[in-house]
Amino acid sequence: QVQVVESGGGLVQAGGSLRLSCTVSGLNFAAYAMGWFRQAPGKEREGVSCISRNGGTISYQDSVKGRFTISRDNARNTLYLQMENLKSEDTAMYYCAVEVLFAGCRITVSAQDYWGQGTQVTVSS
Repeated sequence: QVQVVESGGGLVQAGGSLRLSCTVSGLNFAAYAMGWFRQAPGKEREGVSCISRNGGTISYQDSVKGRFTISRDNARNTLYLQMENLKSEDTAMYYCAVEVLFAGCRITVSAQDYWGQGTQVTVSS
């Protein structure tokens, strides 16, 4: 059984930082692409960032480029998202996802195969 568990969300002031973590069990974490997605109230879920299985390919949504950094530790089965200079528009539920993809990565909601339950990030202005 695949389990995807996010942590690290919280309330932070604008300009602050947070680091999200995502641990995965039940599959070979190192074999698949991973991604972070978010969904704000009343909006559709959107892709934030993704990383290929060996970290060689990384993509970001334009609005987070230069502020967010995705990384992974395959030995720990863990994905990270370091978020700096947070803005009120970053407020959302953040989800971690696994895509069974052996090369590259895609920030595409419909392409993901496994999802976590999410962790809330709230940025106060």
